[in-house]
Amino acid sequence: MESPDQLKPIDISKHSKLVADWDSLQRIFIRPEDEDCKATLLKYMEQILFGLHEFLNSHVGVTEEISLLNLTETYKETLISSEPEKKLADVISDIISSIAPRAVNVASPYFVGHMTAAIPFFMVHLKAIVAALNQNVIKLETSKVLSVLEKQVLAKIHRLIFDLDESFYQKHVQSTDTSLGSFTTGGTTANLTALWVARNHFFSPCDGFEGIETEGMAGALNHHGFDKAIYLVSKRCHFSLKKAGGILGVGNKHVIPVDVNAEYRMDVSKLSKMIKSFSKSAGTSGRKGKTAIMAVVGVAGATETGIVDPLYEIADVCREHSIHFHVDAAWGGPVLLSEAYAGKLAGIERADSVTIDGHKQFFMPMTCGMVFFRDPKIMDRIAYYSNYVNRQGSVDLGIKTLEGSREANSLILDSALKIMGTKGYALMIDHGIETTRAFADEIKKRQMFELVTEPELNILTYRLVPPHIGKLREKAYDRKEIERLDGLLDDINIMVQRKQREAGRSFVSRTRVNCAPCRENDHEVVVLRAVIMNPMTTIRVLSEVLDEQEKIYKSISHEEA
Repeated sequence: MESPDQLKPIDISKHSKLVADWDSLQRIFIRPEDEDCKATLLKYMEQILFGLHEFLNSHVGVTEEISLLNLTETYKETLISSEPEKKLADVISDIISSIAPRAVNVASPYFVGHMTAAIPFFMVHLKAIVAALNQNVIKLETSKVLSVLEKQVLAKIHRLIFDLDESFYQKHVQSTDTSLGSFTTGGTTANLTALWVARNHFFSPCDGFEGIETEGMAGALNHHGFDKAIYLVSKRCHFSLKKAGGILGVGNKHVIPVDVNAEYRMDVSKLSKMIKSFSKSAGTSGRKGKTAIMAVVGVAGATETGIVDPLYEIADVCREHSIHFHVDAAWGGPVLLSEAYAGKLAGIERADSVTIDGHKQFFMPMTCGMVFFRDPKIMDRIAYYSNYVNRQGSVDLGIKTLEGSREANSLILDSALKIMGTKGYALMIDHGIETTRAFADEIKKRQMFELVTEPELNILTYRLVPPHIGKLREKAYDRKEIERLDGLLDDINIMVQRKQREAGRSFVSRTRVNCAPCRENDHEVVVLRAVIMNPMTTIRVLSEVLDEQEKIYKSISHEEA
């Protein structure tokens, strides 16, 4: 076999049969295989690059009506062919004809069930450029200007959140000694990074103790005389915080939820009582202060309800007790771009750390998260070095990040901010919030539906309540009878949601929430959940979604009858 440095000019006519040799490798590595391949590639890429939504509507719809069981039967071959099986043109055609229709068209205005939705068409161009450049921002040697750009973009979003003075940002924007935050792969890793930093800061090196990162949780608790360490989080927090507890050695049962009030927001009075209770409690040996509270986490845009916790008041409590205050604004953070609604996140500027997702309301492609810290030195607590990469004294971004290799997502966000401006983003954010309010009004008008959570941002929950069951529930006083009727409604809503999803014309998700969150011994019920972020989603579209749900229910009740 010839080596790569002995490659010869290619004779395309030789390659009617697909084989793996150095000639064919060179051909597919540096350019399209032939003119047919190039034509196929250009045909579909032109549609995707310049008519993304038309392409998705033509080739995907919402999703093809096919069962998961049938899908899995198609994907059971487990052997990798030793020789090439298909040309690029054939692979692309297969993707368009076989994969795309069975994927989910998250860009459809009728897809309103999750936090993954449409992206502007130019995002595909930017993602392609980032892929082509293939920069790795773990290290300056594999990214150069992209590492410098990332620090600038982080400073821009940091300023949006914390709004510190010009001298602060001039000092830290390109400082090699400090960090204002980091890009991550998503909100989960951003939250994990924030709680990792908070943990290490709480148990930092002192008095012969080398720090928790070196000595571990057992050594930290023993040195400081604690029995356990905990995080206090909003009851409506994202499940990534539970994961963080497990990964960081706290134990997910020590990620402790704080009850919410009637508006589904963290109850600050209960937070204060919990903190005082933990600080006063005695351990098995009778010593005071057995519990280390490493951080309190509030939510700015809860995943299930879109609710924003009372951030300003939580910050007051955290400062009173010198506790790290983290805000999970993975969803709601970009609302700061809106002059009309930024006030809904009042108090976020008082946080010690904040998570924001780029692939949510910054409308970026998967995957992009960010975490920001008020203190530009606090990320020193998670610094790691290596002789071959991220050397001591270097300016490599990977020194203070959870991930190692990372793509240059900052280039996409920086470009998007230049293309859209804050006002462009605000138009989309305002549309989502205002359309969700209109949707709530439409739900209230219909006898078949009940609004469960009033929208604060652009998420709401509701459920289908047939009038005859609703009347029985209103009159019911016995707890068992209420639970029985809610059980019937749960079954109805699950069935309607499933059938709508399988039909593939429109989609809302479902979850469970407590209909009376501050009432003791109440119970959770199944609700339908709508997330309105697609600027093409209108109240007409949402009315059609409700119409379809009513139609599905009537067909179900007719079948049962």
